[in-house]
Amino acid sequence: MPAPRPVVGLSTSQLTEGTGLGRVFNGTPRRYTEALDAAGFLPLLLPTLPDLAETYAAQVDAVLLTGGVDVHPRHFGEHPRRGLGQVDGERDEFEIRLYREARRLGKPVFGICRGVQMINVLEGGTLWQHLPDAPEFWADHAQVAPSPAVGHEVTFTPGTHLHATHGERAFVNSYHHQALRDLAPGLVAAAHAPDGLVEAVEGDGLIAVQWHPEVLAPDSIPARAFFQSCRSLC
Repeated sequence: MPAPRPVVGLSTSQLTEGTGLGRVFNGTPRRYTEALDAAGFLPLLLPTLPDLAETYAAQVDAVLLTGGVDVHPRHFGEHPRRGLGQVDGERDEFEIRLYREARRLGKPVFGICRGVQMINVLEGGTLWQHLPDAPEFWADHAQVAPSPAVGHEVTFTPGTHLHATHGERAFVNSYHHQALRDLAPGLVAAAHAPDGLVEAVEGDGLIAVQWHPEVLAPDSIPARAFFQSCRSLC
């Protein structure tokens, strides 16, 4: 019999149906699950139920913190500033508990977009609440062109998992306005944009990127390489 595929629990976004009935739906774009499946994982969507976060962490082999709304700045010691986007306090709480339990259990954690930001914050780093407020970062981090278009290039740090699977450079897509500011202790900057912004991090059992490889994975070898990097930790 083939070896069982590692189960990856994905955090999900919360969407409210506009009918006045108060119906809240949990979900995430299908490209996440398709890319994980193609990489040999078994993806499992996790409803945003904070009281079950620790139970979920115990049941899966790894966790993927997905993209979504902004991380509330209170989690890195700041007040909200102009330019902060939509936040979701319940999702923040859920991901905090899920992440901490997965780490306590020694399980790998991966991150995409919001996910890399949350990992940096939970490891003690900070974020730019609204990157256009930092004029030194001149690359187009919020590209208008839709997928499958790519935006800027990133350069990978030698010795990292991402460098091993991607090589020195790759073009990526870029759809974010929050970004890593102070890198958390214990994390390594695994990729940089041309303007110097940290675009990926790694740590013990951690790999996370600012771009969206799942969107490009069907037609892009470099995008699929992210999931190969994750697979190397399981």
